[in-house]
Amino acid sequence: MASFEKGDAKRYPLRLKTAVELPLGKDSPYQMSLPPDDKSTNARASRPLAWLRAMLVASLALVFVVAAVGFVGFLSQLRGVEVKPARNADGIVVLTGGSSRVSDAMDLLAAGYGKRLLISGVHPTNDANDISRTLPDSQSLMGCCVDLDRSAVNTRSNAAETRRWARERGFKSLIVVTSNYHMPRAIVELSHAMPDIDLIPFAVVGDKWRDEPWWTSGATFRLLLSEYVKYVAAEVRVRLADLGLDLMPEIADQPAGLAPRRPATALAN
Repeated sequence: MASFEKGDAKRYPLRLKTAVELPLGKDSPYQMSLPPDDKSTNARASRPLAWLRAMLVASLALVFVVAAVGFVGFLSQLRGVEVKPARNADGIVVLTGGSSRVSDAMDLLAAGYGKRLLISGVHPTNDANDISRTLPDSQSLMGCCVDLDRSAVNTRSNAAETRRWARERGFKSLIVVTSNYHMPRAIVELSHAMPDIDLIPFAVVGDKWRDEPWWTSGATFRLLLSEYVKYVAAEVRVRLADLGLDLMPEIADQPAGLAPRRPATALAN
């Protein structure tokens, strides 16, 4: 058997390696591509959805806070007790739709707070006799100093008919009679329709409002919430109209060429 000497190791070098060395690098043909990690892919895909959800929740929370603050501000405008007007006016207008509005307006007329009274929003089938039967002590005033408007069907048309009536009479100041919860929206509509006329609010406070707090009655809370939504809508529409963006222009009350309808006097009915 042949034996190796020390010098033979130089002539026959043995290179023993336990693994094959392959050149690896960015551009190496031996670079192996690993399958994508499902978890990392799902995480990247879920990031935009999570951001959108967070933005949606934040937006809804902001809207809720703004609406709540606005509702509190709306409630702060509502009077809890009736306060007589601080001064007289040329005329009085009462917007129908709530209990004791007309009777309170007749009391103001009888006390001399105004020269004439417009009852706006009278049902087309009602006449002066119907009103007189509910207010027997005011029959003399009904015959001399009360006008009936049967054209108005909502607060905006109340304002339009009141403007026509006030201008025909030459009135420069009006006492506005309506329910306390309706007063903010009524003033918005009336002041927009006739900015040159001084408006003096007289808020009617119903018995139910006096008897129990509004937050203890579901019906009263729903009424206030509904009125608040209408009030905000009126404010937005009026402010846009002031900027020249009237999204809901008034519909003409009469066809072209016809004289505008005038509120009828109670005596004529």
